[in-house]
Amino acid sequence: MSNNKKVFVFDDNTDILELCTIILEDAGYDIKTSSTSNNIIDQVMGYTPDIIFMDNWLPDVGGIDATRELKAHGELKHIPVIYFSANNDVKSLAEQAGADGYLSKPFDIQELEDIIVKHLEA
Repeated sequence: MSNNKKVFVFDDNTDILELCTIILEDAGYDIKTSSTSNNIIDQVMGYTPDIIFMDNWLPDVGGIDATRELKAHGELKHIPVIYFSANNDVKSLAEQAGADGYLSKPFDIQELEDIIVKHLEA
């Protein structure tokens, strides 16, 4: 049983998912990825991550609605959700969604790691 911190990344862009997987595994995290936020509660309950990255543009259920569902859920609302998007208004999207933080795309590796550390040590 690994006691690594677990990161769940939701993004419909497989390149981003692969990039995040490489970066985060290299940094010692366990990572799960999904290209859809459908059945978000079931997906997250099945993995119980320590932190979630949520893309804005997801098919069917968008990032805002998915984040709101998580934040309305008694057992899951404590998990930090980091909103990430190439939109220049990512900050206001994150606020609308009730996310705990945000990361603009394109991001650099250091930014990705810094924001995880910041939210997991809080």
